[in-house]
Amino acid sequence: MATTFEIFTVHEDNLYAQQAAQAAFDEADRLEKEFSRFIENSDISQIGNLTAHETLRLGLDSFRCLSLCAKVCRETGGAFDVTVGALMNCWFDKDRNLRHPSKEELESARRRTGCGIFKLDEEQISIEVMADRIQIDLGAVGKGYAVDKIGESLRDWDVATALISGGDSSVLALDGPEKLRGWPVALSGPDNRVLAKLYLRNRSVSGSGIQRRKHIINPHTGQPVVDKLAAWSCAADAATADALSTAFMVMKQQDIEQYCLHHADSGAMILPAGNKKPVLYGNWQGLFGDSAPDGV
Repeated sequence: MATTFEIFTVHEDNLYAQQAAQAAFDEADRLEKEFSRFIENSDISQIGNLTAHETLRLGLDSFRCLSLCAKVCRETGGAFDVTVGALMNCWFDKDRNLRHPSKEELESARRRTGCGIFKLDEEQISIEVMADRIQIDLGAVGKGYAVDKIGESLRDWDVATALISGGDSSVLALDGPEKLRGWPVALSGPDNRVLAKLYLRNRSVSGSGIQRRKHIINPHTGQPVVDKLAAWSCAADAATADALSTAFMVMKQQDIEQYCLHHADSGAMILPAGNKKPVLYGNWQGLFGDSAPDGV
């Protein structure tokens, strides 16, 4: 997943906490083997080898992760779409440098993307693809899913006071330390300026943004996103927060607002292009402590 996972815990037995953390990290390693499109026999790589209307039995975690992806895709009107791999390959070379694809390339790629390009069968725990060699990329949700599984593993070990980080973009707080309102977490923009300080407890925050060699494709237009520098989301679980931060980079202001109105446990913070002030939507109640984000 091209990231570093970290676990911070408060526990009376240091050795036991270390053993619990190692077991949780093993979960992340196991998921990497299912999710990575760079591992030849992973579920995701095998999906990419299917032709139209072929099916494949999946591991339970791959199925659950893809089910979540399909759900968020529907709820965000297609703004979150894990099938944009073909479009990404059009716009970026192997070194992630931006290129300029032809109209024909883009049209071909768009025929292999979209929420309806695959179907999931819950009874068979399988996937059916509607086009040849679709390219699923779990980069925008896999880290969050792994963070959630790490959290589940820690709870199984009765390590309940913990903060889990998947790189700089996905954070899940379990129970908070005693005498603190929550785990302190800072949200920084692409220029590394701290925009907000949060206190997390039993909640997740994720961020997406545009940086050098990191771009986000709008599935509706097939074009890179240019009107936002970054987006953050909060949700009950890290996988959903991960997916939403990417979707919020794509969605229009009114659509973000409507999504948050209909999902009471979610919130969005958007940093528009042009060094404008961040804008808040939805439920961030209690997370900022005594102060709102810088400039809001």
